Amino acid sequence: MKLTVLKSNSQLPTFFLSIPTVSGALCASCAQLRLRLRRLDSPTNSPRQQRSFSILNRPPPNYPGHVPLTSVERVGLAVGSALTSLINPYRHDMVAACGEATAQPFFISWLRNRMLTDPTGRRILRDRPRITSQTLPLEMLRQLPEDSVGRTYAAWLDREGVTPDTRDAVRYIDDEEEAYVMQRYRECHDFYHAVTGLPVWVEGEIGLKAFEFANTGLPMTGLSLAAIIRLKPAERQRMFQIFLPWAFANGWKSKDLINVYWEEELKTPVVELRQRLGIEQPPDLRAIRRKLRDERRAAKAAREAAKSNAQATFSSTV
Repeated sequence: MKLTVLKSNSQLPTFFLSIPTVSGALCASCAQLRLRLRRLDSPTNSPRQQRSFSILNRPPPNYPGHVPLTSVERVGLAVGSALTSLINPYRHDMVAACGEATAQPFFISWLRNRMLTDPTGRRILRDRPRITSQTLPLEMLRQLPEDSVGRTYAAWLDREGVTPDTRDAVRYIDDEEEAYVMQRYRECHDFYHAVTGLPVWVEGEIGLKAFEFANTGLPMTGLSLAAIIRLKPAERQRMFQIFLPWAFANGWKSKDLINVYWEEELKTPVVELRQRLGIEQPPDLRAIRRKLRDERRAAKAAREAAKSNAQATFSSTV
């Protein structure tokens, strides 16, 4: 390795960040030190900039699309987006804003640190892959074996009528690397749906958000559970009896899904991946609702048949 002579202490962060690593990976302690030095070396940590940050005097964005917010603005965004998301859970922009506003300053850093302590997580942070219809063409995924992760993912997208391009870009996370962590979580959300089999209905989304809350610790996923009040009584009972116990048990015990390099698992049998991650597939919500629907139809048909028989009997006796 080529040695560099440091002219001053101010060159230490740059020098440390340039040190090559073995097989492209850092040990956990070195990764933590690298992050601390990166923050110290960042111009956005200047005391002068922090003192001058106000609504009328904002610092420049840290990455394309970044919107720096004051503490007051962040609290307002968190409260407003949370209320709007509760009223209308299909406002994906408000759901995304709530996730970003509540993730700082602790939770997104904690999730990033968990990636840094995992070899695959560090590779993801280094490579920064994106999940879009261009990077993962659906036509290619549909040609994979039927029981593979990629084919299951494509089939889930087709059934639900969604695409990988519907995820909003991160705007309100200040640290550029933490912004990528949030973007990665957001783009992997549909893989979680595909692996667990939970649909995009409100009931399925609540079950998956509970699973994500136990697995990632992001506050927005926990706040989403307030949408339980929107469920019908039978759906609420099913949520408390079946899906919430499954979500918390599996989210806590399974490996960190943020550290799954999904692009490298496309040909892996989905059953094998579940076993490796420690995830038990929940009861099929579609099958449960289909069974209940068939039972209601059968009961209705029986009532109508009984009514018709009673009318026929009455007519014959008159």
